[in-house]
Amino acid sequence: MPTIFTHSAFALGATKLAIEQTDKRIMLAGGLLAALPDADALLMRWIAYGDGFGHRGFTHSLFFAVVMGCAVAFLFLQMKWHGKRRFVFLAGLFSLVTASHGFFDALTTGGLGVAFFAPFDNTRYFFPIRPIPVAPLSASGLFTAKGFNLLLWEFLLVWIFMIGAFIWTHKSVKRKIVAVIFWFTCALMWWVKFSA
Repeated sequence: MPTIFTHSAFALGATKLAIEQTDKRIMLAGGLLAALPDADALLMRWIAYGDGFGHRGFTHSLFFAVVMGCAVAFLFLQMKWHGKRRFVFLAGLFSLVTASHGFFDALTTGGLGVAFFAPFDNTRYFFPIRPIPVAPLSASGLFTAKGFNLLLWEFLLVWIFMIGAFIWTHKSVKRKIVAVIFWFTCALMWWVKFSA
């Protein structure tokens, strides 16, 4: 898996682009939802990794993403935090950022894969190309050469995208140009990893 911070960074950038302005509640919800699937790691002591409810199991599934996306969108409507955004828009956005967690995990170099179709099918999947180094399951593992390599690639593959998203605005041509340069750099880094 990428680090939990990187899952959230991608979601923050994607949410910022989708809503075209800063809405702190929606962005915070998106960042938390993208990190939420890794809550299953807290249960690894009691539930086996390969179990349907183990790590990268049910909480990484598309079903879980849709249920959580709809639930949080409903909460936003009930609390009147939606602004003028409709339920379908919020549910779609929140579902996608939650699902992005599994997609990124399926791009990593380690683990057992992702149970995209749990609870109906516990088969684990990886994408054919896996450019993201897998993160260690402990924070201390980040303070090693391998951990530094992971953080560097996460920065180049995801955080640059998020920075570009926060720079982007429809009101300034200069900021649009800078954002596009960041995104081009990010796309170039994906190409480097895919072609390696």
